[in-house]
Amino acid sequence: MPQNATLIEACVDSVDSGVAAELGGAERLELCDNLVEGGTTPSAGTMSLLRKRVRIGICILVRARGADFVYSEDEMAVMLHDITLARDYGMDGIVCGALATDGTIDIERTKQLIDATRPLPFTFHRAFDMTRDPIAALDQLIDLGVDRILTSGQASTALEGADAIKRCVQHSAGRIQILAGGGIDEDSVAEIVARTGVKEVHVRGTLPVESRMQWRNHSAAMGKPYVPQEYLRMVTSSERIRAIRSRIPW
Repeated sequence: MPQNATLIEACVDSVDSGVAAELGGAERLELCDNLVEGGTTPSAGTMSLLRKRVRIGICILVRARGADFVYSEDEMAVMLHDITLARDYGMDGIVCGALATDGTIDIERTKQLIDATRPLPFTFHRAFDMTRDPIAALDQLIDLGVDRILTSGQASTALEGADAIKRCVQHSAGRIQILAGGGIDEDSVAEIVARTGVKEVHVRGTLPVESRMQWRNHSAAMGKPYVPQEYLRMVTSSERIRAIRSRIPW
């Protein structure tokens, strides 16, 4: 890659997509699962096979669930274990982070995640876009030694948040890498780079692929219509399970 070229990180959720991204010229991958909820930790099988199929760096998203970024002790234990697995499977970086309930960086938990990641680089994901004061959060992440922040400038897309991303780039003054992401495509990437001054962009670059199924059952569905609920998540209820059990006559 030329010295002043903009690095492309492709966000992928499968081995096929990772291979295609490398063929298309991406210099780095962010491997995720469950992108409809903003991404969660991918499977060990996907990590293992993708590492064998591509030569470029793979950063893995470590996120225990969708919705917010305030984590319980059990969720933290899951993510710390997943970071260990990611290192074992040859991943090249971790994308993670935690927030406090007041919209600030959870310093203690984020430090735990960073410490578990080292010596690999650590990217603080778009939880940054949910902070109440992005410049204060930026300074905290610099102090923690975070290598990179993925951000849309606290907007729905990086184009809408371009001015805020530019402020982060200027304020960081080279102390941390600012990775612009959020709806970036071939029509917007040049403007976003020019307006923000970022050296790295995070893109999807997808096209729809029709299923190979010839016979299709249109009476049943595996999924449900999804509307993002950043501050509401579905959790199994003991009471509802008991109620369901009580209705079974045997």
